Amino acid sequence: MNCELEFKSGIGRKDKMSDLEVVALSLTAEFMSIDSENSLFKQLSSNEIPNLIERSQFNKRRRKLFLFSEEIRIKLASNFLDFEDYFIVDSMPLEICKFSRHNRIKICKTEFETAPSKGFCASQNSWFYGYKLHGVCSVTGVFHSLDITKAEVHDVNFLKNIKEQMSDCVILGDRGYLSETIQLDLFQKVNIKLETPKRINQKNYKPQPYIFRKSRKRIETLFSQLCDQFLIRRNYAKTFEGFKTRILAKIASLTLIQYVNKFIFDRPINNIKNQII
Repeated sequence: MNCELEFKSGIGRKDKMSDLEVVALSLTAEFMSIDSENSLFKQLSSNEIPNLIERSQFNKRRRKLFLFSEEIRIKLASNFLDFEDYFIVDSMPLEICKFSRHNRIKICKTEFETAPSKGFCASQNSWFYGYKLHGVCSVTGVFHSLDITKAEVHDVNFLKNIKEQMSDCVILGDRGYLSETIQLDLFQKVNIKLETPKRINQKNYKPQPYIFRKSRKRIETLFSQLCDQFLIRRNYAKTFEGFKTRILAKIASLTLIQYVNKFIFDRPINNIKNQII
């Protein structure tokens, strides 16, 4: 990558591991489906990594390097997205506990602004407690933009902030993004055309073209991969800062594997179960 990103986390007396090495270890653990830091450090030894830091110090530096990790993810993704004109938007629920326990837990409740909430998942026809992951990906399957909101936030609200990150493209969404006001605003301000299927009872109803319906499945496949290999639905964090750090690490790891597949091994980018070495 010729990566020259500099960020000082300021944690620890001695900087045994560089910030880039801390991020690399974090992304490697996520690729190997190791989402517990205790489990990770039981498998590591100082013989394999001579400058290995303590688990608690790794955890602190990992959280401090959140913005640095996001900068790396954006730089990796930019190699795929320079000439993309079509994108897909969708969301997925991120539970932090079973719904029956939500009244008595204290996870991520230290601040009201970042506290979890109740939400309804239409695809699973059930209520959940936690957050929503909103994502925009290209037709090839590379994430462009991400956001984590409370579960009660409606999907269409995510598009209000997308104007600052994208322009001059087509975004495909499901019926959850139906809004004439948002469609008109995106088109007039940043020339984004929002394509969503209409409801049968709407005026001038026409089925969405097959190519659009087929393309929208790409982001659903990405969410399935995040659940299967990267275990994004499993949560061991106790604070929102730790929670969002883990979620970003999983998505950044997915983007890194796509980069390795494309530019090092020249194979399909979404074959993420292949051995790297």
